[in-house]
Amino acid sequence: MYTNASSTVLLKLETLGLSNRYIYPAFLFGTLTYLVIMFCNLLVLTTIACTAKLHKPMFILLFNLPISDMLGATALFPQLVYSIVTQNRLISLPACVIQALLVHTYGGGNLLTLTAMAYDRYIAICCPLKYNAIMNPHTLVKMIVSIWSISISLIVVQLSLLARLKICRTNVIDLYCNNPSIVKLTCDDTRVNNYYGLFTIFICQAGPLSVILYTYAQILRTCVMNDQSNARKKAIQTCGTHLVIYFVLEFSAFIALIAHRIKIVSPYIRRALGVTILVIPPFFDPIIYGLKTKELKTGIKMFFKINVGL
Repeated sequence: MYTNASSTVLLKLETLGLSNRYIYPAFLFGTLTYLVIMFCNLLVLTTIACTAKLHKPMFILLFNLPISDMLGATALFPQLVYSIVTQNRLISLPACVIQALLVHTYGGGNLLTLTAMAYDRYIAICCPLKYNAIMNPHTLVKMIVSIWSISISLIVVQLSLLARLKICRTNVIDLYCNNPSIVKLTCDDTRVNNYYGLFTIFICQAGPLSVILYTYAQILRTCVMNDQSNARKKAIQTCGTHLVIYFVLEFSAFIALIAHRIKIVSPYIRRALGVTILVIPPFFDPIIYGLKTKELKTGIKMFFKINVGL
């Protein structure tokens, strides 16, 4: 019988099923994807930090998104590309727990950051005269602290609940470690873990979804009632791309988590959606916000002119 106290326990992640001819192409693809994700997100981070014109509430909130995206990509890709090239799907228990911590912190951070950005757009469009009073530095600090404290504390409690359970299996049923897959390695009563898991799903998904639906319904109502030209159209475009990213993450995360509790869902669908969560948003977030947001796009061009001489 294994216990969580043993750091020598080796777990085996779900096989990738790659034939020998695809090992190195998959390794190169994974490595390049990770490097592109890190470069693009670091570029957005650096541009916002170094451009005074972008020191506004919307971009200060956006600043948290690439941080979260890099956490998610780092949780997946380094271990994945290593296991591809070595054909070794073993992972130590502490490394598995750290990977789960990063994965869930990323998921919560992304959903809550996108929710905060939706609230910012709601105030900007529906209450423009009160915007500066509401979205002041004090409010921004409280929002950012709340995003990360909620994301981190929820998963820390989840993983702490695992410490009281015995690990008696070694085959992880997913392509990477997450809380539900680690819980399934235990032999003890996991009802408390499952109840708390449902609670975290509500906090990180049902709560933000309610805020998103309300704020965008109000934004749409305001834009229909006040048909004023370019400012409104630009706001709708920004909100549209925002919604696409949010629902991709929300849908994939919800189905992947619920699939652990509903046996009729195909494990292949669960694993595919699990990977989608960690690849699609980190890859497309900086591209969408960099290309669709005029101020950020201009800031990136100025950054390259000043620092690269292009």
